[in-house]
Amino acid sequence: MRQKKISFSASYLFVALAALLLFQYWLSPKVNNVSYTQFKNLVKEFKINSVVISTNQLKGFEKRQDGKQEPLFPEMIYRTPRVDDRNLVEFLEGNNVDIIAENENTFLKMLLSWVVPALIFVGIWMFVIKKMGQAGPGMMTLGKHKAKIVAQTDLGVDFNSVAGQDEAKQELEEVIEFLKTPEKFTRLGAKIPKGILLVGPPGTGKTLIAKAVAGESGVPFFSITGSDFIEMFVGLGAARVRDLFDQASKTAPCIVFIDELDALGKARGIGGISGGHDEREQTLNQLLAEMDGFETNKGVIILAATNRPEILDPALLRPGRFDRHILVDRPDLKERVAILKVHVKGVTLADSVDLDVIARRTPGFTGADLANLVNESTLLAVRKGKDEVDNEEFEQAIDRIIAGLEKKNRVLNDREKKFVAYHETGHALVAAFTATAEKVHKITIVPRGIGSLGFTMQLPTEDRYLMSKSELLEKIDVLLGGRAAEEMTFGEITTGAQNDLQKATNIARSMVTLYGMNEKLGHATYNEPGGQFLQQQQLFQQKEISDETAKLIDDEVRIILEERMAIVRSLLATKKDLLEKVAIALLEKETLESEEFMELVGLAKEEIAPDAKTEEGKEA
Repeated sequence: MRQKKISFSASYLFVALAALLLFQYWLSPKVNNVSYTQFKNLVKEFKINSVVISTNQLKGFEKRQDGKQEPLFPEMIYRTPRVDDRNLVEFLEGNNVDIIAENENTFLKMLLSWVVPALIFVGIWMFVIKKMGQAGPGMMTLGKHKAKIVAQTDLGVDFNSVAGQDEAKQELEEVIEFLKTPEKFTRLGAKIPKGILLVGPPGTGKTLIAKAVAGESGVPFFSITGSDFIEMFVGLGAARVRDLFDQASKTAPCIVFIDELDALGKARGIGGISGGHDEREQTLNQLLAEMDGFETNKGVIILAATNRPEILDPALLRPGRFDRHILVDRPDLKERVAILKVHVKGVTLADSVDLDVIARRTPGFTGADLANLVNESTLLAVRKGKDEVDNEEFEQAIDRIIAGLEKKNRVLNDREKKFVAYHETGHALVAAFTATAEKVHKITIVPRGIGSLGFTMQLPTEDRYLMSKSELLEKIDVLLGGRAAEEMTFGEITTGAQNDLQKATNIARSMVTLYGMNEKLGHATYNEPGGQFLQQQQLFQQKEISDETAKLIDDEVRIILEERMAIVRSLLATKKDLLEKVAIALLEKETLESEEFMELVGLAKEEIAPDAKTEEGKEA
């Protein structure tokens, strides 16, 4: 039977002390401080029967005279300072007073004046240190690791909680099997990887997968972030690494998970001329040494996660340390549907909600984004007082996440509203009559977010991983459609196309400098893509190009944009009536859904296919 733990509280001590003082007050005699003259008069009046003479004072005791047994304490004590009176003893004897000499004990005074304050100070200091240790590592625990140790029963996460990421889970099943039955691998001399690095964008579920591995294998789970190792005191990071690996060895089999490894494992030598942050580098060196001397047959698996693998030190990534890299990428269409099904559990959905459509509307969303989408939709339904969440709430939540919060108080004047309406209609018409462009899902001129006065949302029909030259050029066409519509309708242009022009320029420059899609510059790249830090020689050496080549790149980018703008002007000139029709409808309703837009351009359905084929033929 488990015994109940008895805890001691300081309040008990205070209560006991107060009770003792109160008891002493009741039983102790009353002390009356009098002058020396009054003291002598009391002796003459026979009110004092005995006197205690000490170095600094006289104490006179009054005793009962009624014949009863004397009490434990006298009823009254008269106290006065001692003066230099040579006749004092003679005076007291003459009045039949008992004289008691007392040697003053200075030990108690010394104890109260020196020892007690020291004890109080030490007690307060120990109390503060204890509280600091409870709140976090204190002075006595600076070298201890900060990892949170979670028992498998407390995790509540397994692979059923992780939707999608089938390839990552399949790679990790081998690790789980090793933790469950290590003899199956050691029988043939196989060794499990020492470290497994989960790589992927933020929000894709790297931490969740690590917890699922611990939950599936049924072992303790050490969770710590890379920044927890770094402190202002030199040497603490290395000490914490040693302590972490020591505790992991004693707890084996277990899983040690280091989140945000890039905070600890950044490549050495990139911190500046001085050579970087010495404390961080010492901590990294200790981690490398511990992983080198760590034997996987002890049943300890090191998992780490990062979304910046390009800045990690190459020594961390070599075989023998983090020798298995698992990509946890953004989910595809099928995985987004599975993730949505996990997050809508417990949410009351309307029968009309189609998760497949929502998944198609959210390309590039991570698992965290999809969880946020479901939560935002539910909050919108609650705000409206609905009993279930339907498609309207999901549509509004997607718009809010992609384009920002609707600005109801931002009122545009009629002229600005017309510019925005024709601008967005230009985007939509070019997309509708372009062969490879994504389908128009919504057009709106309702201001959203920061500086967004309207937007045209396109719905991809499938996930794409490659784009051809013609597709990139037609993507530029859609971006330039808004500027061309403004110029054609009003004879002037506005600042509303700034973001469109920036995106179009980036695509054209990438075609010229990265993708080798320009005849004059040939099949070569002319600048390094950002973020490639795995090669140390690239850290301080940027690939250089001549001034002539740089000018040629600028000229070719400008030529591409001008040629595509001419094609867009020509397309919109043939659809001028539709431009007016859709823009007027957009000014009236402010938002047009896909069905309404296609109905407005329905008269041109027969023309869409020929025009699209013509554009595709030109680029081919």
